[in-house]
Amino acid sequence: MIRLSILVAIVMASSCADNDPATSPSRSARTMTFFVTSARSTTGNLGGLAGADRLCDSLADATGVGYKTWRAYLSVERDADNGNRSTDARSRIGNGPWVNAAGVLVARNLTELHSRTGASTVFVDERGRPINGQWTGSPSPVEHDILTGSRADGTLMPGLTCGDWTSASTTMQAQVGHSDGLGPNGDTSGGLSSWNSAHANQNCANTAPRGGAGRIYCFARN
Repeated sequence: MIRLSILVAIVMASSCADNDPATSPSRSARTMTFFVTSARSTTGNLGGLAGADRLCDSLADATGVGYKTWRAYLSVERDADNGNRSTDARSRIGNGPWVNAAGVLVARNLTELHSRTGASTVFVDERGRPINGQWTGSPSPVEHDILTGSRADGTLMPGLTCGDWTSASTTMQAQVGHSDGLGPNGDTSGGLSSWNSAHANQNCANTAPRGGAGRIYCFARN
């Protein structure tokens, strides 16, 4: 009888620990396969693709999903792991589907992903928090410019990768997308609605001008 009571107590304690939000990720967080990084970079030097991937791994691990294979959504002109040939961001992230920290579907596949627009409620960080942008009620400053180096179809935008994410030069630039899909005053015209290819930033020495903070997108391959 005493042994049974002890066993019940152990099981109950274990169950409470599993349900404690302070010690375990939520159910939706455990299914997460996409996020915008909460971490910022003041320059375009992310340590290359390897450094960007490590950042994705680190942030994912902090939310309990570090066991997945995470890749930064970045294009490069020379990839050491691809025979020093170019690599497109879309080729790094698997085939989908992808969901955010709240369990909300981002896209079912690559075609759907690259035909959609940005959205402040979908393109959120690893904790489910929206990125400062042009959406109504957003805090300041605007930080919706997300580094990609890519065209809208997810392929390389030559010359706009901050030296393959290793440069903090004032003479280099990077292509960015708008995580909220919005421009000034909620403008969705032209490329302003694009989550991955809205415009070029000012330069790689400072990611803040024009609305950035050196954030990137992270996807889990599957």
